[in-house]
Amino acid sequence: MRLALTLRVTALGSLVFGLAYLLAPSTLLSFYGVTFDPSTEWLARLFGSALLGYATVFWFARKVSSGPALRAILVGAFVAATTGLVVAILGLPLGSSNALVWSIVVIYFLLALGFGDFVLRVPPPS
Repeated sequence: MRLALTLRVTALGSLVFGLAYLLAPSTLLSFYGVTFDPSTEWLARLFGSALLGYATVFWFARKVSSGPALRAILVGAFVAATTGLVVAILGLPLGSSNALVWSIVVIYFLLALGFGDFVLRVPPPS
């Protein structure tokens, strides 16, 4: 149940942010105080499309209870969340955004913690 909930919440969050980055990148990035130009828009939309892909994978994986495919999804999610956390932390001293950027660090931290629990601590699905 906890795995299904984690996947469902992650899918919905990825869907919301994916659509926002894809459809309204300048609005979303302005909340973070990011300077916007055409290359920023392109990268934001590219990130949005990746988030929509994650949303789709997590949504369909929410009903899978075990197996190597689920394990691969969980390990991939853990790697994505952990590297995202590292990149978010390394970007903090750049000063190219406002204090809301800490929300990105918190989101990636929670994702890394949640998926790390399923990958590293909980007996892996067989």
